[in-house]
Amino acid sequence: MENRNSVTEFILLGLTQNPKMQKIIFVVFLVVYIISMTGNVFTVVAITTSSLLGSPMYFFLAHLSFIDVCYSCVDTPKLVIDSLYEKKTTSSFIECMCQIFGEHLFAGADVILLTAMAYDHYMAICKPLHYKTIMNWQVCWLLVGVAWAGGFLHAIIQILFIFRLHFCGPNIIDHFMCDLNTLLNLACTDTHTLGLFVAANSGFICLLIVLLLVGSYTIILFSLRTWSLEPRQKALSILISHITMILLFFVPSIFTYMKPAVTLPIDKAVAVFYTMITPMLNPLIHTLRSDQMKNAIRKLGQLIFKMFCKIRN
Repeated sequence: MENRNSVTEFILLGLTQNPKMQKIIFVVFLVVYIISMTGNVFTVVAITTSSLLGSPMYFFLAHLSFIDVCYSCVDTPKLVIDSLYEKKTTSSFIECMCQIFGEHLFAGADVILLTAMAYDHYMAICKPLHYKTIMNWQVCWLLVGVAWAGGFLHAIIQILFIFRLHFCGPNIIDHFMCDLNTLLNLACTDTHTLGLFVAANSGFICLLIVLLLVGSYTIILFSLRTWSLEPRQKALSILISHITMILLFFVPSIFTYMKPAVTLPIDKAVAVFYTMITPMLNPLIHTLRSDQMKNAIRKLGQLIFKMFCKIRN
């Protein structure tokens, strides 16, 4: 690629070039990163060290939090570190490729796992008598494996898209991260057809999945009408948490990849939302609506406190 391209590095302008705003960005996103990592790690540990791991729903939630831990490490640390410097930051071609690969690997796995969780909810509510038979551990691990394999395949396809591009300048990216749309705008070749492939591989797939999820949740909500009040409220609480996560993740993704590959002022804010804010909100949303998760995290906190007291003494 270095022989094909005269551009070997890209200059990222970040969220802002205002020195005062950069200090604010450093503090804000450092806090976001700490909350995201702490919340998701606590969720993973709390589930894996408790009886909740025996439930497919919490089994998937633990894997979702683990993916979000990885996803949070792709863009946020670089944004936090870059905000310490007033000068523009640079990324080599290989660094950009690695960043794009990581973004789409974990985002793709996230999408498939959220779909698997919706399937689990559908089976639990609409097929309760056959639920344990259908959602056995082989099926659960298979769905997790499909999530990782699907994310990997999706990321590889994105990289193949980039390898078809030729860069001869300019090399300035008005963004805080490397992504497909930003690089399409810098390519020295016609990217119209490639832009359609990107929209189909990312945006259209997300839109199709959302439509399928809307259909499945419509059926689920219709089935809940016959349930008694207390079980129905508990099921609705879980469903609302999951629907909230789906909306927070899919709506910004569809906006980003379904629109033409042009740079808009709102693009940075949307990218911040689905790459940093959504992973941070995931454990908060699921924990606040689940008494079982609250108890598991409380017990984990008590255990950590006791261990800390023993070490201190």
